[in-house]
Amino acid sequence: MKKHNFSAGPCVLPQEVFGKASEAILDLDQSGLSILEISHRSKAFADILEEARALTLELLGLKNKGYQALFLQGGASLQFYMSAVNMLEKKGAYLDTGSWSSKAIKEAKLLGEVDVLASSSDKNYNYIPKDYKISNDADYFHCTSNNTIFGTQIKNFPASDIPVICDMSSDIFSRDIDFSYFDIIYAGAQKNMGPAGTTLVVVKEDILGKVSRKTPSMLDYQTHIKKDSAFNTPPVYAVYVSLLNLRWLKEKGGIKAIEEENEKKSKLMYSEIDINPLFDGFAAKEDRSTMNATFTLNEPKLKETFEQMLVDAGINGLNGHRSVGGYRASMYNALPLNSVQVLVEVMDELENKA
Repeated sequence: MKKHNFSAGPCVLPQEVFGKASEAILDLDQSGLSILEISHRSKAFADILEEARALTLELLGLKNKGYQALFLQGGASLQFYMSAVNMLEKKGAYLDTGSWSSKAIKEAKLLGEVDVLASSSDKNYNYIPKDYKISNDADYFHCTSNNTIFGTQIKNFPASDIPVICDMSSDIFSRDIDFSYFDIIYAGAQKNMGPAGTTLVVVKEDILGKVSRKTPSMLDYQTHIKKDSAFNTPPVYAVYVSLLNLRWLKEKGGIKAIEEENEKKSKLMYSEIDINPLFDGFAAKEDRSTMNATFTLNEPKLKETFEQMLVDAGINGLNGHRSVGGYRASMYNALPLNSVQVLVEVMDELENKA
């Protein structure tokens, strides 16, 4: 039986994608070759990579707007440093909203001055700072749109006259916003768009090439743009499955359509957290993430009972991160509404047993 997968990452993927991906392992498009063995220089993979890059820009509304989409490796963890290598000349401005932004700040400090404009570390990152301004003397502003561990999400991005870099690893393609506001978007695929192994980078080409340092080839966005995202051997299978997921999203009606589904799931989840006296939400209500709902059980004596009920209901991946504890329901694009309904029913049943 297929489980209800609330894992924070690697993430749930559509059943249609699993079917097509498994077929391609045996035979890619009746080519007589597996997707796992085709050459990364073959026309078959060149077409896959080109479509994935083009479809990314189409879904984000960035087609013909001077952006390039790249499928790289190293996860968002490499992008913490790589984005700064390409952009930091004198000073980078950062918003500190959780573990991942803190790590990005740490990497940027290896290259130059970092100005932390605001931080929510004083309350274990359970909110998004609001009262800060982006000064024009920084080379760029960096933020993390969704904080997987803590369950917070930026709802309104601040005005900025300097380039904006955003880590969207856990909410990419989940909501309809003006993506042209950002100059660099990066996202590890394994949170909301594909399997682990590839990292999406969307970059506005005209902001590059302005730092004075010598940049290693593998860390230079311009290198990968010139080579059509195939400077080195790409993660072929991860790119292919990501493409299948992008096709699935387009067929569903794109980002606007999936945003409506995501809102239904999150409203159902948070409604139960708020009305059920056994549970408390962790994140500030105005900053709650649509993707990751974090909450705790306030009756420790019921913990064993609740977790057995989760097992019996086929619910997987609900444990919270050690930084927060409790539980975390990750409701990524491919998670069906029915899975959230099952979880809510279990929570409601627990209240009846208490």
